[in-house]
Amino acid sequence: MSARLVIVGPPGAGKGTQAGRIAETFGVPAISTGDIFRQNVRDATPLGVKVTAILDAGDYVPDELTNELIADRLAQPDAEAGFLLDGYPRTTAQVSSLDRLLAAQSQSIDAVIRLVADREALVGRLLKRASEQGRSDDTEDVVRRRQEIYTAETAPIVAAYAERGLVVDVDGLGSVDEVGDRIAEALSSRGLVADGTTVS
Repeated sequence: MSARLVIVGPPGAGKGTQAGRIAETFGVPAISTGDIFRQNVRDATPLGVKVTAILDAGDYVPDELTNELIADRLAQPDAEAGFLLDGYPRTTAQVSSLDRLLAAQSQSIDAVIRLVADREALVGRLLKRASEQGRSDDTEDVVRRRQEIYTAETAPIVAAYAERGLVVDVDGLGSVDEVGDRIAEALSSRGLVADGTTVS
C-alpha cells in the first residue's frame, strides 16, 4: 500500500520545504491547493475560469469548487500511488469530501503530519526573514495574526483526524535535515516507511 498523507504547519515552520522532501522520499506528488488554483488559472481551464471570477470578486473559493479541483488532481496518474496534500483539507466539510472521494476507491488517509513549534520562535524567525528580504508589510502584528489564523483554521481539521489516531506531531524547529529526519522517524513508527510501502 502506498502513502496518502496530509501536512499542516504554522507559517514559518518550513511546511513547503518539508512537503517537497516527504513527497520525494515516498515517490508521490506534493499537491498544494494554491499551486492547483494557479495552474488552472494559468491554463484557463473551465475550473480555472471559475476560480478567476471568484478571486476577482474578492471572494473565497468555496469548498465545492476546491473539492472539485482536488478530485480532478487526485485522478491524475501520478497520484495513483499516493500523494501528500498541503493546504487541503482546510475545513471539516473538506475532510468529509476527501473521505468520500478516497472511500470510493477503497482508500483512506494514512497519516496527518503536524509540524509544531513555539510561537515566539516562529514570530522571531519570520520577522528576521522579513527584515532580510525587505518585507516591510510583515510587521509583528501581521505575523502574529497569521499565526492565530492558522491555529483557528486548522484546529477543527486536526481534531477530526486526531479522533482517528492519524495525527503525527513533529517538532518543526531545527535545520531542514533535522526536521526531515524527525518526520521520517515519526512516519516509520506508524508503519510508513520511505520506500513508499506500508507495513503492519
